[in-house]
Amino acid sequence: MAPKIFITGVTGYIGGDALYALEKAHPEYEYSALVRDSEKGAPVAAAYPKIRLVYGTLDDSSVLEEESARADIVLHTADSSDHVGAATAIAKGLAAGHTKEKPGFWIHTSGTGILTWKDTETGTFGESPSQPPYDDLENVSALTSLPDHAFHRDIDKIVLAASSDATKTAIVSPPTIYGPGRGPVNQRSRQVYNLVKIALQRGQAPQLGTGLSQWDNVHLHDLSALFVLLVEAAVKNDPSMDAKLWGREGYFLAENGHHVWGEISKAVAEDAFKKGYIKERECIVMTPEDAKVTAGFEALSWGLNSRGFARRARKYLGWKPEGRSLRDEIPFIVDSEARTLGLNPGFAEKAAGGK
Repeated sequence: MAPKIFITGVTGYIGGDALYALEKAHPEYEYSALVRDSEKGAPVAAAYPKIRLVYGTLDDSSVLEEESARADIVLHTADSSDHVGAATAIAKGLAAGHTKEKPGFWIHTSGTGILTWKDTETGTFGESPSQPPYDDLENVSALTSLPDHAFHRDIDKIVLAASSDATKTAIVSPPTIYGPGRGPVNQRSRQVYNLVKIALQRGQAPQLGTGLSQWDNVHLHDLSALFVLLVEAAVKNDPSMDAKLWGREGYFLAENGHHVWGEISKAVAEDAFKKGYIKERECIVMTPEDAKVTAGFEALSWGLNSRGFARRARKYLGWKPEGRSLRDEIPFIVDSEARTLGLNPGFAEKAAGGK
């Protein structure tokens, strides 16, 4: 029988691209997807006529329990790092529908906002990292025992607690994600894209504090490739790999490079200035308060540190990221955000009357 894959978030940026990559690699799998209603599901059905749509929301615990019990593999991407009820329902459904002899697999999407806990705790913004990068291979226990007040930690704990012989779990924690989505609905990321959007709207690229804070990054297509590899490993279900891929050791940072936020702001400013979208080449310093009002956590994150090495997927799954780097992607992000805002090259000069 074909493996049964239940996916949440297929109308979103991450889940939509993951479905694209999975269906392309394995059209023989049986896919079901949670969508809010028939209107939201229409573009999904149009792109994937064979998919079985499951109508409901993350608050519909009985639906999530039933589908998780039925599926061989659950790929959770819809508000997955913050919705307690959905994570609890998935855990309950997997436990009810599977046994040691026929385990279910839960591939859960968290996020490296969880690694910003130290800066958040101390109220530090825009400064260099105060602690060394995490390592998901040599010191995975540090990732599975982060402070309870860390962003996303409450959900991570639910997933980790659900791990058993009957429910095999893996947490994928992506950092800054960029690149065009290939899903049927949302194809735009937020973190860098909102920085670019604000730069174009205000005519000057924002920078939090001194701009020295650092994050890791990954191209969306490389993240989807990692999801495919984990699904394939779940289908194979090799007991000799259990301790390396699932449970307490199954925590995957999904990075393929790192960046300094101030340097990203400067690169955005330079590209937008060169193309005539803005008239100021220099960045403008933004306070955390202004950032929070402007774009919520995505903007605050430009001043926080989140660093780690994704060694586990490379070693045990053969993950080989090959997407364009974030720095090389910036000109494309600037152009796409300008198109969305209805701006043309040279807009800034024309808006100023050629002055």
